[in-house]
Amino acid sequence: MANGGPVEHGFPHLETVRAAVTALYRRLSYDTVQLFATSVAPAEVAFCDGDDLHLGAQRVARELVRHYRLPDARMVVAFREMEHAAHVELTAGPEYFIELNDRFRTHRRDIGAALAHEIMHVYLHRLDLSFPGTRDNEILTDTATTYLGAGWLLLDAYREDGASSQKLGYLTPEEFGYVLAKRSLVFGEDPSVWFTSAQAYTAYGRGLERARHDERQPPLTAAGWAGRRRYARDRRQAQDRRAGGAGPGSPYVFAPDPVGPLRVTFPCPTCHQRIRVPVRGRVRARCGLCRTVLECDT
Repeated sequence: MANGGPVEHGFPHLETVRAAVTALYRRLSYDTVQLFATSVAPAEVAFCDGDDLHLGAQRVARELVRHYRLPDARMVVAFREMEHAAHVELTAGPEYFIELNDRFRTHRRDIGAALAHEIMHVYLHRLDLSFPGTRDNEILTDTATTYLGAGWLLLDAYREDGASSQKLGYLTPEEFGYVLAKRSLVFGEDPSVWFTSAQAYTAYGRGLERARHDERQPPLTAAGWAGRRRYARDRRQAQDRRAGGAGPGSPYVFAPDPVGPLRVTFPCPTCHQRIRVPVRGRVRARCGLCRTVLECDT
């Protein structure tokens, strides 16, 4: 939790974020991801100043348990002084103990954001889905929270001005915006209507721009002129030498096929699983993981 300190910006964890989206689809399946097409509504996690602190926190926790479809999980929420925003004790269940930073006693509107992240830890624990290392595992948790419909709360908890700052989670604000945008492009849901933080709008806009950039990379037909020209040059070089490879920084890689045409692999712009198609002009490909249909010009 950045509390008054500097807030990191940009996309320094983007590769791990993309790997987390792929891992979600692989572990949950397309059909299960589709069950989360509707995000947590603001009214479901609203916390008024007049609400009892502990009863209100338990109510919000129950709503998030319901959203994550953890019907047999019970959350016990307490508050104490601590360095981090929150902590959950992962056990066999069905009862889980969540501790929230004492700061939330007076910053109650952000309790939902903290609980969304911690309860996602429980969800992933039950799925037996994790990444090695604390940093990558926390990025996985932030990404899953956001992609499955509760992470707009985490971005909305981001506030920064000349005198103070607050940010929850391991992702940068722009990375939260990126995952929210990825979700929005899949489900047609605009999370920006729920933001109360002015900075959240800006971060979401930058994330949306980056997410749309993924959809304009060759060999997709939506790629721009410069990308198409670079792709044609790399394809010609690969065909001339009948060997794999591509230009530095390119998302696609050419690979020879001993019994057929040259092939190109590239990441699905939705789930980032690698897709492999023949190099033969216009091709329609369907991602086997997230079922996205892609128009390609190989």
